[in-house]
Amino acid sequence: MASADAYPYRTSVEVAFHDLDLLGHVNNVVFLTYLETARVKFLCQMLDLAHPAELPVILAEVTATYKAPAFFGEVLTIGVGVSRFGGKSFDMLHSISGGDGRLVLVARTVLVAYDYATRTTVAVPEQLKQRVLEFQAGWQPPM
Repeated sequence: MASADAYPYRTSVEVAFHDLDLLGHVNNVVFLTYLETARVKFLCQMLDLAHPAELPVILAEVTATYKAPAFFGEVLTIGVGVSRFGGKSFDMLHSISGGDGRLVLVARTVLVAYDYATRTTVAVPEQLKQRVLEFQAGWQPPM
């Protein structure tokens, strides 16, 4: 398992007070919003989209493994990379690292290419595949 620095795309988020649970660390469900933010920013960049509502994908699955807590005011780095393309879906791997470099969370998401107008799945856009492969430039997903 690798830190966020090992991923081709990275963004940061500062832990806000409202992200905390009663124990004073980031609530487990909030991490999913951090992953979503990074995923959406990455995909919008890959497709040159001005607004997330234009994304032709829908989330199908999330698997997350929590490794360490994160705390108020800490700046977390979220790493993202696409590990697999299928005909209508693709997998993304994510890693969140703390300000001190410790591994906080690793996750995998499955996204499905989706036409919201017809409410049907579609083939993963070729433009997305090509842009991601060029951007990742031979990136090897961590084990």
